[in-house]
Amino acid sequence: MKPCRVHLIGAGPGDPGLITVKGRERLTQADVVVYDRLIGGEILSWCRPDAEMIYVGKGPDRHTMTQEEINATLVAKAREGKRVARLKGGDPFVFGRGGEEALELVKHGIDFEVIPGVTSAIAAAAYAGIPVTERAVATSFCVVTGHETPDKDAPQADWERLATGPDTLVILMGVAHLPETVERLIAHGRPLDTPVACVRWGTTARQETVVGTLGDIVQRIAEAGLQPPVATIVGEVVRLRERLRWFDNRPLFGKRILVTRTREQAGELGALLRDHGAEVIETPVIRIVPPEDFGPLDRALARAAEYDWLIFTSVNGVRAVRDRLWETGLDIRALHGPRIAAIGPRTAEECQAVGLRPSVVPAEYVAENLAATLGAEGVSGQRILIARAAEAREVLPDTLINLGTQVEVVPAYQTVPDTDGLARLADALDAGDIDIITFASSSTVRFFVEALGQDRAQALTSHAKIACIGPITAQTAKALGLRVDMIPSEYTIPALVEAIIDRAQSTSA
Repeated sequence: MKPCRVHLIGAGPGDPGLITVKGRERLTQADVVVYDRLIGGEILSWCRPDAEMIYVGKGPDRHTMTQEEINATLVAKAREGKRVARLKGGDPFVFGRGGEEALELVKHGIDFEVIPGVTSAIAAAAYAGIPVTERAVATSFCVVTGHETPDKDAPQADWERLATGPDTLVILMGVAHLPETVERLIAHGRPLDTPVACVRWGTTARQETVVGTLGDIVQRIAEAGLQPPVATIVGEVVRLRERLRWFDNRPLFGKRILVTRTREQAGELGALLRDHGAEVIETPVIRIVPPEDFGPLDRALARAAEYDWLIFTSVNGVRAVRDRLWETGLDIRALHGPRIAAIGPRTAEECQAVGLRPSVVPAEYVAENLAATLGAEGVSGQRILIARAAEAREVLPDTLINLGTQVEVVPAYQTVPDTDGLARLADALDAGDIDIITFASSSTVRFFVEALGQDRAQALTSHAKIACIGPITAQTAKALGLRVDMIPSEYTIPALVEAIIDRAQSTSA
């Protein structure tokens, strides 16, 4: 059996979580990714770093490539022996022209597979709180394109039957031709008072829904200025929206939030923000890399039993120590001697995940409080090892030394600028539609300002709110001329999200 060379993958309607498990798996394996206009950045971030990315998007009035050129590209790349992922919005075979591409592959003897996706025909309606079928209201639905091939003399769709046949009618890609569509439906017997909903950017934080009837929806759409992409739902099921709305009434719905954490750590914050309806733009400005010299860390870990305390000031420090133990032929048992202190609950959780039980976690998650809490434990005369970032503040070791301890600080990792993320940062901010910028460490603030320049950083952030995870990060931001709008009372990611929600609700009240 010949290996499959081309994968026609449905990416879903916009929410990255709606791509199938198989679709994501194939995407991560591809040598070449050929993708459309409506594919989001998060989905593209799953591609291999060395994958060739080919954009073939089509706007309403501008095509990057013709369909024939897209077909030829798929054939050419497959013939080069490349594994090609053809990534299409929605489902490849629901008005996605996937059938045409598959036929071209058959013509040239190229093996392919089709990975269905969630079509916007049902997803946009569902995210607007509209079921396309409902036992007591609608037992049938039909999906029709509102944008047929322009060279046809007359519409191929049988509007006479469509007007009164299916209970629910879903029209895709048809907002530009909505007046003619409405006219046809009314002319063929659909009542003027039939409910209609038009959903733009369905399943994303940019989703907009305009509701009316066949008698007034054209005017309502014009007043709202609704532009493609839009899915139009016609039928009695639209009346269920007010009771079934679940997505566009979330507290952060419509907010575009910039997450500047490392790629590895952005997931938790991004997921929580999305769960509350936000659109998340991930542009990491820092990367975690090994220290310049592992010598101090290796020597300290080799004699860990000589210390009374081992202090972790971040999740990254715990992971770096775990990894370094493994690299040097040791494991977590080498740390059985000292008691463990963690700066906060998330760091404590990471300690527990690798088999370490913290004896101390301060009530307030900053170095000053950790030092005070250890002082209350009576650490005078004891030996303390701190495994941390190479560029961390000196307040913790200095305070512990003043308490009469012997402190050894070893760099377990260092933070450096993430050049890829920083390259996208200015573009995201220049677009002018970022509502909130989040900072989870002082280093992210510093690299953010260094990358943009202080004047430009201040100008670009003047219209966006800034949320900092704690007072130390906020102090750094203020010292660099940025206005800080939100600091949670507890310095954790969940608390940061709650602070953002509280601010959003108070300003919209």
